[in-house]
Amino acid sequence: MANALANAPDITADHYVVLGLAVCFLQEDGEVQQVRVIEPIPSSSLEALLKGIPTSYELAYATTIGEIFDGETFQVPAVFPEEAQLGNDLTERIIASSRTYAKRPEATQHISLGTTYREFNHSLERKRVLNSDRVVTTDDNVKQHQYTHEVL
Repeated sequence: MANALANAPDITADHYVVLGLAVCFLQEDGEVQQVRVIEPIPSSSLEALLKGIPTSYELAYATTIGEIFDGETFQVPAVFPEEAQLGNDLTERIIASSRTYAKRPEATQHISLGTTYREFNHSLERKRVLNSDRVVTTDDNVKQHQYTHEVL
């Protein structure tokens, strides 16, 4: 764990973190493929999800940094399916997420340590596409009043 957390001296093995399993999509050659991704859920996001907003998350698992890191290697907890992929920049995002729970310890009460929460309002109505390119055009510009930048 020391290697994985070398740049985070404030994070210890007993720090709380929540990992989620999100259903996402990859777009390749015009076709969309469903993937399941393991990624951390920060405290503010978890609190919003628990209020029932639609989400791509199927489940959340509360654990500690020490349980999921073995040196530099991320250890996938047994609650996640084998075919699940790891999210991008996972170590950095886990560290950042863990800090949110350290700053708001009351958020750790939502899901008990070692427990899996599955009661989210899971919805795929708005697909979360991981590799989509956002193409900005002039049509995206906000139309402003003709006097916006003039001194009157």
